[in-house]
Amino acid sequence: MKPVFNSLQASLTLTTILGLNLVSLPAEASTLFVGSFESDAVLSYDGETGEFIDTFVTSGSGGLDGPVALTFGPDDNFYVISILTDSVLRYDGETGKFIDAFVPPGSGGLDSPQDLTFGLDGNLYVSSTSTATSNSVLRYNGETGQFIDAFVPPGSGGVLAPFGVRFGPDDNFYLSSTLTNSILRYDGQTGEFINTFAFAGEGAFPGGLTFGLDNNLYVANFGTSTINRYDGETGALIDVFVDNIGGELDGPVQPVFGPDGNLYISSLNTNTVLRYNGKTGDFIDEFIPAGSGGLDGAGWLAFADDSASVPESSTGLSLLAFTVFVGAGTVLKRQVRS
Repeated sequence: MKPVFNSLQASLTLTTILGLNLVSLPAEASTLFVGSFESDAVLSYDGETGEFIDTFVTSGSGGLDGPVALTFGPDDNFYVISILTDSVLRYDGETGKFIDAFVPPGSGGLDSPQDLTFGLDGNLYVSSTSTATSNSVLRYNGETGQFIDAFVPPGSGGVLAPFGVRFGPDDNFYLSSTLTNSILRYDGQTGEFINTFAFAGEGAFPGGLTFGLDNNLYVANFGTSTINRYDGETGALIDVFVDNIGGELDGPVQPVFGPDGNLYISSLNTNTVLRYNGKTGDFIDEFIPAGSGGLDGAGWLAFADDSASVPESSTGLSLLAFTVFVGAGTVLKRQVRS
């Protein structure tokens, strides 16, 4: 049996957030897919009303164990990280039926994968977090799933616990280095370290990140339950976009802009999906209530346009994963089940 999230928090040095995927969509009918970590499933909801539709990926399908980041790929299929098996599973993008283990367990040294995104080259990029020899981003062939290389080598740029990954409007590669409370930038073609793009502040534990339609960077801070907004060109802090004065957000996953232009955030510790005004950051409502449709461990999100066979990626899609680090980055991944 998996432990309750809150029971782990007293001992964590770091909690990785669950990841989400952002897709750039027109304001049309849409479906919101939500990873349910505790029930090993992916659920679908009406993207306009938040009403439960069905279980898109059934519990444990294809060996799914601890679903975190999820995204639609260039082949119109649906990809989900199974964190407890160190793999990326592929499902039919229309039916949710299991196809294969696109990235087999441990391929290329994958260990505690956190987030995934497809790049402009069509390849798949996955953050690998658990050990001192990991702390890297691995690249896989976008058609076959075969390991290519460590796009971001272990420890490059001082990365420690890489989680959220995303290609930016400048075509460079961004990741959140959770244990150094920073956002790092790399050359989008070579993976060479460019600079520390932004600093979130001590104890922020930045996780999920996404670029908005304004080309600015939005980052979920798990430690402070806030969303920071940074200038997309300079990395300068613009504001605390969601300051959470009302206290409704507790353990944010990754911010995701929906087809309506508003911001949707998984609140891990309340098992809900919350909606905020996409321009002001003001709280709107609890879009998906706790437990709706059997939701248990609300995590990664992905919007899909119902009028198309596959959503169109704005930056390659993708988000972050759930894993806990204690002490000097020791992972409890193998102890998540008691």
